Amino acid sequence: MVSPVGNTSTPPATPRLQMRGVRKAFPGVIALDGVDLEVRAGEVHVLLGENGAGKSTLINVLGGALRPDAGTIALDGDTVAFGSPRDARARGIAIVHQELALVPALSVAENLLLGAPPARAGVIQRARLHTEAAAALAVLDPSIDVRQPVSALRLGQQQLVEIARAMRGAPVVLVLDEPTSALTPHEAIRLFDGIRRLTARGTSVIYISHRMDEIAVIGDRITVLRDGRHVITVPTRPLQHEQLVRWMANRDDVVPGTSTGTRSVATAANPSDAQPAHVTQHEHSTPRLCVHALARRGVLHDVTFSADAGEIVGFAGLLGAGRTELARALFGVDRLDAGEVFVDGQRVRCSHPGDAIRAGFGFVTEDRKGDGLLLMRSVRENIALPLLRSLARFGVVPRPSETTIAEDAVRDLRIRTPSVQQSVLALSGGNQQKVVLAKWLATGARILLLDEPTRGIDVGAKAEIHTLIRSLANRGVTILLFSSELPELLALADRTLVLRGGRLVGEVTRAESSPERLLALAVGAVSADAPAGNAA
Repeated sequence: MVSPVGNTSTPPATPRLQMRGVRKAFPGVIALDGVDLEVRAGEVHVLLGENGAGKSTLINVLGGALRPDAGTIALDGDTVAFGSPRDARARGIAIVHQELALVPALSVAENLLLGAPPARAGVIQRARLHTEAAAALAVLDPSIDVRQPVSALRLGQQQLVEIARAMRGAPVVLVLDEPTSALTPHEAIRLFDGIRRLTARGTSVIYISHRMDEIAVIGDRITVLRDGRHVITVPTRPLQHEQLVRWMANRDDVVPGTSTGTRSVATAANPSDAQPAHVTQHEHSTPRLCVHALARRGVLHDVTFSADAGEIVGFAGLLGAGRTELARALFGVDRLDAGEVFVDGQRVRCSHPGDAIRAGFGFVTEDRKGDGLLLMRSVRENIALPLLRSLARFGVVPRPSETTIAEDAVRDLRIRTPSVQQSVLALSGGNQQKVVLAKWLATGARILLLDEPTRGIDVGAKAEIHTLIRSLANRGVTILLFSSELPELLALADRTLVLRGGRLVGEVTRAESSPERLLALAVGAVSADAPAGNAA
């Protein structure tokens, strides 16, 4: 057992970091609503909350990537204001995001000392560069050759390089976002040793993780965020996992002693107020989709499930659980190492998206602007895009055919646009999402993979998308709904499968489903076969 990390001595009168009343709003959503966070010198402070709770926004405010709408930040009692990440770094704020920011073509040493390599007369001193880089990595993984390109490392080693770069500058506050998500147990132990050395020198560490087994080992105190508000700050020990889950997910409780007073969020996004989810009608003995033992090395492990025609199957899981990776694998974007997929009883091989489209799949990606749309093209061109091969006559696509298909989709899906010739870039987020759905429906897709289908759209547009999803299911389309929003899954899914670490760890029927149960499965605080309502 690794001994607890951090400084548990009597805290100083002035905290190392104080964030008071931090507020940040985006169109249609309040991401932070008067959040307080206090971190002591030499402390490992765990920041917990389900997806969308406000953790990333709070850290981006601290790191200077976002400017708060209200609130203050103080370091060692001095009020500071960061206009950019450079300002934050200059004051000793180092942040290691889960999405790595390394330069793959450069060597490990060049990445570790990026921006400040040892040089003389403008010439980099290679020997010194390699010596200093090796010293920076010695605590975390001395086996890594600092001369090799970062692209040659596996993901876990890349993560260690990123962390070593942040640690090297002896930061005042170090933020680690899911730092062990790609690490082996041995690498995690070495990371904890490195954190212990930093905190012993007075560095404050903000540690974001959903791995309950790590929290008691690594943390001194825990702050829980929910729906953009501070819920509670408590010592890590003694603390029961089920209590943490309740604070993170319970949408009907009133938690005393928070920075914003008592609060009920039952009306914030209560699925019971939504329309009833679609009830599956099992008309055929053969499922529409059967997935058996899907595997992709380091990402997905022995994933097996089925889905009926007209069924909405939800997929829950925390960041890095494998939701998006599963959707991409089913659509042929990422190649599988093992497993079989059957559609209507026939085995299909989806080695690339073209295969998946021919098998009846459609894929609404998590990033509609980056992966789902040609923003500078018209509504007509976007909707007709997957049909170009079938519409073409002697290599030419008749515009009237494109126009007819697009106008039918605009009418059926109620896409608000002056005409089908309008650039997609000029549409609202909700209408852009409808265009993405329209292009797959135009192909006659029987299985829709919806990855975060309502991300970044306002409440009204979200309700329209939800109504459309139910309508599609009622028409017999099989829906696989990959979502980080538990209320969305509770409102729409006939049943929800929970992923953790690339594995399916539980299935929850609509009758059994609750935010607490889904989150408890996602973090490993309850076994898959535990009775509903038991979060321990």
